[in-house]
Order: sequence, then structure tokens, then C-alpha cells
Amino acid sequence: QVQLVESGGGLVQPGGSLRLSCVASGSIFSINAMGWYRQAPGKQRELVATSPSGGSTNYADSVKGRFTISRDNAKNTVYLQMNSLKPEDTAVYYCHTDTMFGRSWGQGTQVTVSS
Repeated sequence: QVQLVESGGGLVQPGGSLRLSCVASGSIFSINAMGWYRQAPGKQRELVATSPSGGSTNYADSVKGRFTISRDNAKNTVYLQMNSLKPEDTAVYYCHTDTMFGRSWGQGTQVTVSS
């Protein structure tokens, strides 16, 4: 079992920034990838960014140039730096890890972009 705890969400004005963090614990023997998805009200969960171990990061077109994903492997932590936030970025953000046991999800953290 892998447990994920996200933090860093909140209310921010358009054009502002937030940094999300996600710490993984438990049966972490080999993390193949960590990343972020989001789900807005009435919409399906969608990919925001992923960071495969030893591979290239991948971003949704809607966040390219504004969001940056990074990892601290020593701390089993993944970050999402979000700049130039827009109202359409409002959603619950979920982190995930992919290991030999499959995909695990965090509980989600709310990000609201509004003036």
C-alpha cells in the first residue's frame, strides 16, 4: 500500500501562483512515475503533468509554460509549481504514483482561482 498526502491548495487570484506538494509513504520499493491530475466540477479527471522515473516530463497543453512538475526522490515527494493561474485552472488536484503494485491516488487538494 502506498499513501499519498497532498498540500498547498487554496484560493488565489488570477495571475497568481501556488505550489502543490505530495508526499508518498508506505510500500515504496520502486516508483515508476509520479504526477498530477485534476478534476473540475462536472468534468472528467484529466492529466496535468507526469514525471516518469528516468524519463521526460509530460504536460497537458493547457498548462505548458505555466506549470512545472518536479520531484525530490530522496523525500518521495512530487511538486507542482503553478504560475499565471487562470479561473479555468480551478479544480481538485490529485497526485498519483505508479509502482509495481499499480497506481495510487492522494485525497486531492482544492485549487480555486477567482478574484
